Amino acid sequence: MRKIDLIAENGFKEKTFSNMLVHDCAFVKVINFNFEPGQELPVHSHDIEGELTITVLEGGGQFLGADGAEIPAKPGDVLVSEIADPHGFRAESRTRLLVHIAPPI
Repeated sequence: MRKIDLIAENGFKEKTFSNMLVHDCAFVKVINFNFEPGQELPVHSHDIEGELTITVLEGGGQFLGADGAEIPAKPGDVLVSEIADPHGFRAESRTRLLVHIAPPI
């Protein structure tokens, strides 16, 4: 067992979002993304089978999807999606996300 302090280990960047690989194994990949207001992870998809979850730990913004879809995102919200479905995020405030991908890519 191990403990990771996301707040201490992954800060924020002024020009682009910050990301940190938290965990990677045969079963799941976990990534922490930190955004300043206005920063965005553009809508994208992956040509593989699997699922992802995006959990808002702090802050908020919009989950982004296909055809300009926007879903409000606040602390405690979890987006669950096929990894092949278009997904992204735009921060409205300083935001921390935790992403799980299974199986990992």
